[in-house]
Amino acid sequence: MMRERHVPERSCVVCNKKMPKRDLVRVVLTPAGVCTVDETGKLAGRGAYLCHQLACWGRAVKGGRLAHALRGEVTADDKARLTEFSATLIA
Repeated sequence: MMRERHVPERSCVVCNKKMPKRDLVRVVLTPAGVCTVDETGKLAGRGAYLCHQLACWGRAVKGGRLAHALRGEVTADDKARLTEFSATLIA
């Protein structure tokens, strides 16, 4: 009999919806202090997960939710880069 494979789950930092890790987008605050989208899921630094809903991305960037989850500062340049990335998402 085959065992079911464990699927890691994470929660969106805005809506708190639990999903498989692969269905979320990881945003990382690197040790250098740069906040960026981690498409590989392997960048070093403090990570936070966001779902593919534009509303969550807007709230994460505008409010302080993302900075709080990353335990660091998200600069205006970082916010612009994240907003640009969110425009490529298909909800």
